[in-house]
Amino acid sequence: MGEMTGQVTEEMRERLMAEAERMRSRSYAPYSEFCVGAALLAADGTVFTGCNVENAAYSPANCAERTAFFKAVSEGVRQFSAIAIAGGAKGKPGGFCPPCGVCRQVMMEFCDPERFEIILKKKRGGLKGMRLSELLPFGFGPEHLDSGGK
Repeated sequence: MGEMTGQVTEEMRERLMAEAERMRSRSYAPYSEFCVGAALLAADGTVFTGCNVENAAYSPANCAERTAFFKAVSEGVRQFSAIAIAGGAKGKPGGFCPPCGVCRQVMMEFCDPERFEIILKKKRGGLKGMRLSELLPFGFGPEHLDSGGK
């Protein structure tokens, strides 16, 4: 997994990560104390943000990435270019925080796995970008349904 040099500029990657870190500070994580923020770049240039929101019953919790996606989809947006994710223990600097499997599956629903970029902070500084196809090889998408999907 190398550095990305595709449709998203380095300046945009930095901006998205700054937004993800800002959203991390809004996280509601009283149980795990693991705070995550995300900034999702739509194909039209709009940025949708999200943070994780936990619940005492645990399973109703929602990840930062899905919060951003659901906000975008609820506004009618269906095409995306990239997402930046910042996460880590509450009160500590964030580090490498890849999306969970459920979030990867949501990404698969709306994104081209060969083009959609996931931007993470490296453990020793800087950013790392990778394609969804690298994080979710052989992903299951709408095209796999008998009905033909999209």
